[in-house]
Amino acid sequence: MPSLKKSSAQMVADARARIEEIETADLIARVEDPDTVIVDIRDPRERQRTGFIPGSFHAPRGMIEFWVDPDSPYYKDVFGQEGKKYVFHCASGWRSAITVATLQDMGFEAAHLKEGFSTWEKQGGPVEGKPEE
Repeated sequence: MPSLKKSSAQMVADARARIEEIETADLIARVEDPDTVIVDIRDPRERQRTGFIPGSFHAPRGMIEFWVDPDSPYYKDVFGQEGKKYVFHCASGWRSAITVATLQDMGFEAAHLKEGFSTWEKQGGPVEGKPEE
């Protein structure tokens, strides 16, 4: 197997070194803030299995760059709101770190949930859509 120029772990570390990371407790405190847009980039099956943050916008990871670009035919108006704080999250903070770094390269300002959804419910964050146990 050929060696990679950069590992996925290094990509995450590089991204985290240059983006804003938000702690779980801090985002829980902002969950009802109308100026905060929480963007869930997890796979739909992850959301079905574990639930989701109330009011979060679901944007599949593979479409993010196209959905935030106003010149793209796939652009979504949710990403054109002035004065909003965009906070992206995945399950553990890896995909969202790389995503936010990519968006910053495009000129779109955002932050990410440092530990992802993995600590959300444990720290008292509200969850919707979770299957009955």
